[in-house]
Amino acid sequence: MPRHKSPEQPLTPLELEIMNVLWETGPANVQTVQARLKGRELAYTTVQTMLNVLHRKGKVKRQLKDRAYRYRPVLTRQRAVTQAVGDMIDRFFGGSADSLVLNLVETRQLTPEKLARIQKLLGPKEVQNGND
Repeated sequence: MPRHKSPEQPLTPLELEIMNVLWETGPANVQTVQARLKGRELAYTTVQTMLNVLHRKGKVKRQLKDRAYRYRPVLTRQRAVTQAVGDMIDRFFGGSADSLVLNLVETRQLTPEKLARIQKLLGPKEVQNGND
């Protein structure tokens, strides 16, 4: 059963690229973001438009400094990941995280070694009713 939909939509691929720049560099103006986008050459006005979209969506805040806005992330990287994973689980796995994990195991993306690490992170197995 799908989880309750959050009103927040996950970041688009371009929004994520821009947020990655801000998460890595901290507050930055349009020119700095444009220069630090890896593997992309976007027009200044395109980057400016995308930063304004992120501002309208409440993902970044901006402050006027020396006649140019400086943008800083409000949305944390961890929150963005949580939203994206939740959206993926809803859309592809009917809200079932178990189905996601089973798919990762079946497609060999989650190896026995990785599963052992996960088990270690979860801690020792609890003994139920004194048995085991």
